[in-house]
Amino acid sequence: MLSINNLSYYIGGRALYEHASLHIKPKDKIGLVGLNGTGKSTLLKIIHGDIQASEGEVQKAKDCSIGFLNQDLLSYQSEDSILDVALEAFKETLKLQDDINEVLKEMETDYSDVVINKLAKLQDQFEANEGYTIKAKAEEVLEGIGFATEDLQRPLKTFSGGWRMRVMLAKLLLEKPSLLMLDEPTNHLDLPSIQWVENYLRTYEGAVIVVSHDQEFLNNCIETTVEVSNGTLTSYAGNYSFFQNEKKERMEIQQNAYENQQQMIKQTERFIERFRAKATKSNQVQSRIKALDRMERVSEVVDDNIAVNFKFKFSKKSGRDVVVLDHVSKSYGNLTILKYTSARIERGDKIALIGANGKGKSTLLRVIDGTEKIEGKREQGYNVIKSFYAQHQLEALHVENEILQELQQAGSGKTDTELRNVLGCFLFTNDDVFKKIKVLSGGEKSRVALAKTLISEANFLLLDEPTNHLDMQSVNILIQALQQYEGTFITVSHDRHFIRGVANKIWYIEDHEIKEYPGTYEEFTFWKSQQQEVEKKEQPLKQREPKKKQLSDPEIQMAKKELKKKETELEEVESKITVCEGLKKALEEEMALPEIYSDMDKLESLNRRYSELQSEEEELNKKWEQLAEQIENLQVEI
Repeated sequence: MLSINNLSYYIGGRALYEHASLHIKPKDKIGLVGLNGTGKSTLLKIIHGDIQASEGEVQKAKDCSIGFLNQDLLSYQSEDSILDVALEAFKETLKLQDDINEVLKEMETDYSDVVINKLAKLQDQFEANEGYTIKAKAEEVLEGIGFATEDLQRPLKTFSGGWRMRVMLAKLLLEKPSLLMLDEPTNHLDLPSIQWVENYLRTYEGAVIVVSHDQEFLNNCIETTVEVSNGTLTSYAGNYSFFQNEKKERMEIQQNAYENQQQMIKQTERFIERFRAKATKSNQVQSRIKALDRMERVSEVVDDNIAVNFKFKFSKKSGRDVVVLDHVSKSYGNLTILKYTSARIERGDKIALIGANGKGKSTLLRVIDGTEKIEGKREQGYNVIKSFYAQHQLEALHVENEILQELQQAGSGKTDTELRNVLGCFLFTNDDVFKKIKVLSGGEKSRVALAKTLISEANFLLLDEPTNHLDMQSVNILIQALQQYEGTFITVSHDRHFIRGVANKIWYIEDHEIKEYPGTYEEFTFWKSQQQEVEKKEQPLKQREPKKKQLSDPEIQMAKKELKKKETELEEVESKITVCEGLKKALEEEMALPEIYSDMDKLESLNRRYSELQSEEEELNKKWEQLAEQIENLQVEI
């Protein structure tokens, strides 16, 4: 379907790619991985045609269409509703709809066979394109990635960049290109939306290339991993976990080969030095010198995995209770976040606060921090020293400072050697520590801000999306650091690999209350799946109960889907009734012509056709009434 052959790409004389090749087949599900700066996003842009390769070529089949989600789309704006923007994926079908409307207008004055046939052809094509379902499909995808039903008619320009990116993702998914390329699609998604996209991509009919730092996401939706390293593309026939294990084995084999070769080189060099001056051994010496020159050297393995050894020092140990919330309520106007809810954070808790966006996770973090006004009581425990990390901390960094200076001014009391050791753990080595903050990327600034948070003497950390903008290596470093942290922390995150690595309690907000699961994320997901199984078994029993009960969230979602289905069917029936009425009116006009009565065969044929249309219209009207009643019942139920 698409081939990359001997690709080279240079930036300022540095080879980002050198003679790299990759072949993509239909239905391939590929995860593109590698350290930041190795050129993953650049490769996608070369495939898309935004950047020209220095050497080599990208060949694609004539029928290969490419859809590309990249961070540049954050700036896209439109006055149209997000539903209309998503529906732009069906350009051909929308054009048919416009053409049908034009013909229907034309039929108000012209009922000729030519116009009627034209309408019939357009209707057939529209139905073949599943035109009656495109709105329902667009709504399903938009709601799947986190939009509320009532938001679908809001203009795109009223949403933030992250939400606009979701709309562009929805549009791409609806377009269904032959090759779908997604650059960090999970950056702007919450956990339920990430899981929805995973399920969508698993069954996607075309090929997919994903760049992501979310290890769990990659494990759940890719079947091939391609590593970008040293200017080459190396394929592994499995998901990210398979890649990690396979790479480890390859590295061990390579390291053994390297060590064996080095031993052989040393022995050969010793022989050359020993007998170089002896005439009787000159032929053997020259032969071995040539052998060394011709030898293809095995590279020493460079392990990207960094083992972290943080030493956290607390001048004070907190009391048993860190923060206690008692009957807390929080609202923004008519929007209720928390209502009469209570919770307790105890010393040693490692809490992951999870759930969909819009539930109030960041608000709750600020409530715990004591910076958000509330109704109810918040009590902070004895000797609690807090440190809060959030994305706005990146803007709080002093841009003219060097990285080392920034940590020196954090007031931790650590020596420069200690600070440089900490920075080394966050991938700032040697002269990197003298870079100014203003020249750093978003990910590098995140690492600096996290380092500042961790070197403080805080015994209670509040971390809001700490893995945003971090690559896999940096996420693993943060996991190791928090595993060694002896204090208490609560973190908001959608990264399941991170949550699995650090949390011993799971919090989530449900019905405006703080709910707690006292265990790991693995245990929580198992418990949650068991709960859902119980709900499914109880569902038929609930349906037999004579008294109406309030629907559960899954039931509401099922009812909403059924409602959309019925509404789509109703639109289809209405359209058919309109066509039927138009055809009947055309026949009436024709039957009113005086010359028709001189041709009894034709008149009989017209009467017969008119009767057929009348019967068809009666059936359609009955179906319309049934659907309208079903829709009304569903609306009341929801």
